[in-house]
Amino acid sequence: MSAQAPAACLQVALPVPLPRLFDYLPPPGERVDAGWVGCRVRVRLGQRPLVGVVAGIGRRATDAPGVLRPVGERLDATPVLAGELLDSLRWAATYYHAPPGEMLALALPATLRTGEALPEVRRMGWRLKDDAGDALDRLRPGAGPHRLAARLRTAPVDDEVLDRLQPGWRAAMRSLVGRGLVERVPIQADAPLVHEGPRLNPEQTAAAAALREALGRFQPVLLEGVTGSGKTEVYLDAVQACLERGRQALVLVPEIGLTPQTLERFQRRLGQPVHALHSGLSDGERARTWASARSGLARVVVGTRSAIFTPLPEAGLIVVDEEHDTSYKQHDGVRYSARDLALVRARALGVPVVLGSATPSLESLAHARSGRYAHLRLTGRAGGARAPAVGVLDVRKRPLEAGLSPELLQAVGTCLDEGGQVLVFRNRRGYAPVLTCHDCGWTADCRHCDARMTVHGGGRRLVCHHCGARASAPPACPDCGGLALQPQGAGTERIEDALAERFPAAKLLRIDRASTRGRDALHRRLAGLGDGPGILVGTQMLAKGHDLPNLRLVCVVGIDEGLFSADFRAPERLAQLLIQVAGRAGRARHPGRVLLQTHHPAHPLLETLLSGGYPAFAAEALQERRSAGFPPFQHLALLRAEATSEAAARAFLDDAAARVRAWLQRQPAPLELMGPLPAPMARRAGRSRVQLLLSAPARPPLQACLSALVPTLYEGPLARPVRWSVDVDPQDLY
Repeated sequence: MSAQAPAACLQVALPVPLPRLFDYLPPPGERVDAGWVGCRVRVRLGQRPLVGVVAGIGRRATDAPGVLRPVGERLDATPVLAGELLDSLRWAATYYHAPPGEMLALALPATLRTGEALPEVRRMGWRLKDDAGDALDRLRPGAGPHRLAARLRTAPVDDEVLDRLQPGWRAAMRSLVGRGLVERVPIQADAPLVHEGPRLNPEQTAAAAALREALGRFQPVLLEGVTGSGKTEVYLDAVQACLERGRQALVLVPEIGLTPQTLERFQRRLGQPVHALHSGLSDGERARTWASARSGLARVVVGTRSAIFTPLPEAGLIVVDEEHDTSYKQHDGVRYSARDLALVRARALGVPVVLGSATPSLESLAHARSGRYAHLRLTGRAGGARAPAVGVLDVRKRPLEAGLSPELLQAVGTCLDEGGQVLVFRNRRGYAPVLTCHDCGWTADCRHCDARMTVHGGGRRLVCHHCGARASAPPACPDCGGLALQPQGAGTERIEDALAERFPAAKLLRIDRASTRGRDALHRRLAGLGDGPGILVGTQMLAKGHDLPNLRLVCVVGIDEGLFSADFRAPERLAQLLIQVAGRAGRARHPGRVLLQTHHPAHPLLETLLSGGYPAFAAEALQERRSAGFPPFQHLALLRAEATSEAAARAFLDDAAARVRAWLQRQPAPLELMGPLPAPMARRAGRSRVQLLLSAPARPPLQACLSALVPTLYEGPLARPVRWSVDVDPQDLY
C-alpha cells in the first residue's frame, strides 16, 4: 500500500525559549495556504494557552507518529508581520541565534502579543451626543463632568488636547460615558504650523544634498559632526525630502528623555504629525503608533531601540542619532543591536540609513574609512557658536568637598554671578559609592553580588545597583562595633547637597534615574531650569543631545575610574562621554568652558583628546584594536551561563567548549576559544556567572560554529540548572 501524500500544517512561532517552530493543523474546515503566514493564532502548548505567529507552511506525513492539535483561532484576516519586516526578523533570529518565537514577539506591541485586535489607526476624539442637551442641565455646575461637557459642546476633542487643557479629565469622562452623553468618533487631525528652520551653512548644505541624492537606494552614511554642528537640521532636511517623495521615515534616538524634544522639533518643522514609539508610552499608545505605521498613515516615527521593529510599507529613510550609544544594544533576552538592524532593514528596503554622531563608534569609523559607508563631516558649530575652551584641574593633594575642588567651586560661583548655567557631571548616582568603617576597614558589600552597596538618602539607605537589593545603613560597624562609618566618594546626591549648601540662592536640579521617573520627567525637569542662572547635577543622561542655550560651564568630576578599566571598550566610551558632555557648553551666543577634574592630568587619553580631539583618539584606538585583535577587526560572541553554584555553570560551559573543539576538528576554521572563565562580576543576584568567548577574524566561521553549537545547548541534564544566553557582537564583557 503506497504512503499517503504529506499533509499541510502550520509552522507556528511561539514566545518560548526553544529554537524551533511548532506544527499545528488549521481549524476544522479551513485549508492551509500562504495567506496564513504572518498571522497571529491562538494555540495550546501542553496546557498553556499562547498567542503565536504563523512563520511558515510545513508538510507532515499522515502516518507520522503523534496527533497534531488544530489551531484554536486565527486572529488576523491579513498578516500583521509580512514582507520585509518578517524576512528581517527571520534573519535576526538566525544571526543572533534567538528562538524564532521570541524574535517575532519582540516586533509586536504588547497588546498584539496577548491577542488583542489591531487598534483603530484613525485619530479618535470625544463628542457630545446630539440628544445630550437635557441631561447636561442636570450636571452639577463647576464639577469635572460639567466643565468637560462644556468643552465638548463646540467640537470633538482628542485625548492629547484634553491632557493639555483639562488634566485629570478621564474620571469626568467616565462619568459622562456612564450617563450615555458622549461617544468616540474619528476626527480630522489639525496640520501643525510649519516653522522655518535656520539657514544651513555650507557644510550642512553639502551633507543635506548628499543625503537627498542617496534617497531611493540603499546607502549607509556616517554623518560625523562635532557637538552643536547642526546634525539634526541635516536630518530634518533629509526627512522632508523623504516626505516629498511620499515615503516614510524612521528616526531612532538613544534615550526616552530625548524623544519629547525631538518630537517637538520635528513636528514644528515638518508640518505634519510625528509619532512616538518608546517604552514610556502606554501599551495602547504604542500599539496605535505601530499600527499607524503599518497602514502607512504614520509618515514619521521617532522612537528608541524597539522602534527598529516598526513596519515601514513605504519606507524612504532610516536615521540613527547618536549611533555610538550603547543603549541601542539590548542587554537581556534577545541581544540585538538596533543600530545594526537598521542597516539590515535599510538594505532590504532599498533606502539610505544615516548614522549620526559627534563621536562615532570605532566600528562605524572603520567601515567609513574602508569605503563601506559614505562619510560626511560637519567640522564647525552651527550659528557661529564657538567650541568650548577645555581646561584640566589637577586635584592631587588638593582638599575636596564632596569630590569638588576649590577651583571648580570658584568657577561655578563665577558662572552663576554672570547669569550662566552650570552642568556638574558625575556619572554615578546615589549619595556615595561605598560605606566604610574608618576604624577597621569594613565595607558595606551586597550579600548577593560581588559589588558594594551604594549609599543613598544622605547616608540612610544602601542600594545595590546591580541586583536592586536594599538595606538600611547600620548605626554601627557590624565588624568592630565602631561608630566611624563614613560614606566614601561622591555620587550625584552628595554633590547636590554640597552645591545647595554652597550656593543656596541658585536654582539647582539633579538629573539621574532616581529623579526622572515617570513619563516625560526629564523633559519637564530641564524645562523647569528656565533661562536664568542655575546648576544641573547629573549623570550620562545629560550627555545626549540636550540643547541648553545658557549652559556656559561644564564641570566633569570622577573620570579617573574610566582611565584604568580592564574593558577594552572603556577608553572609547570615556572619550565619547567626555566629548559629548563637553559639547553641551557654549552652544549659543555665550562662549563655553569645560573643566575636567582628575588625579591623572598627564594620562595619554586626556592628552590625546585635548590636543587632537576625538578624531585623534579614534585613529590611535583603531590602530591599537587592530594590533590587539579586537573589534572591529575581530568578531566576537559571548556565551554566558549562571547558576546557583559555580560548578553547574562551569560544567555547562566546559561541555559547550568541548563541542566547539569537536566542531573545529571536523571543520577547521580560524576561530579562537577563551574560557570558560568567571565573569568580571562573578556573582550577581545570588548566582555564579561564568562565560565563554568565541573570536574570529570574519563572521562566516563564527556564525557557522554558533549554528552548530547553539541548538545542542538546549539538550541534556547540564542545561537544566543553568540560565544561559548567547550574545553575538557583545558590547559588554561583564
